[in-house]
Amino acid sequence: MSAPPVESAGYPPAAQAPPPSAPLQALRDSGAVGLGAFPMGIAFGVLVVHSGLRWWWASVFSSLIYAGSLEFLFLGLVLATVPLAQVALTAFLVNFRHVFYALSFPLHQIKGRAARAYSTFALSDEVYAVTANEAAQSYSSRRILLLQGFIHLYWAGGATAGALLGSIVPARVTGLDFAVTALFTVLAIDAFRAHRDLPVLVLAVICALIGRVALPGEMLPVAFLMFTAGLLIRYALARRRRRSTDA
Repeated sequence: MSAPPVESAGYPPAAQAPPPSAPLQALRDSGAVGLGAFPMGIAFGVLVVHSGLRWWWASVFSSLIYAGSLEFLFLGLVLATVPLAQVALTAFLVNFRHVFYALSFPLHQIKGRAARAYSTFALSDEVYAVTANEAAQSYSSRRILLLQGFIHLYWAGGATAGALLGSIVPARVTGLDFAVTALFTVLAIDAFRAHRDLPVLVLAVICALIGRVALPGEMLPVAFLMFTAGLLIRYALARRRRRSTDA
């Protein structure tokens, strides 16, 4: 005769561990990104004080502009007293890539107008890199907002720390400027390992090379436009192929 079930033998069922809380999940999601965002923030803060501005301007720029590469350009534009129209055009060209981020970012998961406004404002390269996967489409509103808040804090905190330590940190620290590049390289490798989609990888490399050669000053917008067009064509061909197979 078989042994009775554990429950019928008087033992309580095994307790399942509760799922991690949203803050803990967001902290885990953003941890690796912080390794790149925080050092870059430090480099920006050091640059601010070595440019002759007060340390708190690093906190203002990193908190209110919060656009990574644009902040470095904006600092130079401010110091050179560039006209506002040129600043606006530069900001548009540099951040044009964010238009494509909205195609797959799970903004539909965000609840509330204020929350959506902040989520749109805080949609950085690092946030998109972490949420550009199918699993992120089911993240809760709180988890996404906390993820964005943590990454925002890494950048602004790094900028503030760099500005406060600006007097003892050299103006140029070798390696800090490569932190974010290394981060996105690792994220791209992880994405390829997860999906093993070689044609997409080849298409991305080709688009980047063409953008670099054709318009080096506008490489990102050109590469993104070509990459998006290539993905749309590939999707259309795959859809036509499925229809012909079903027929």
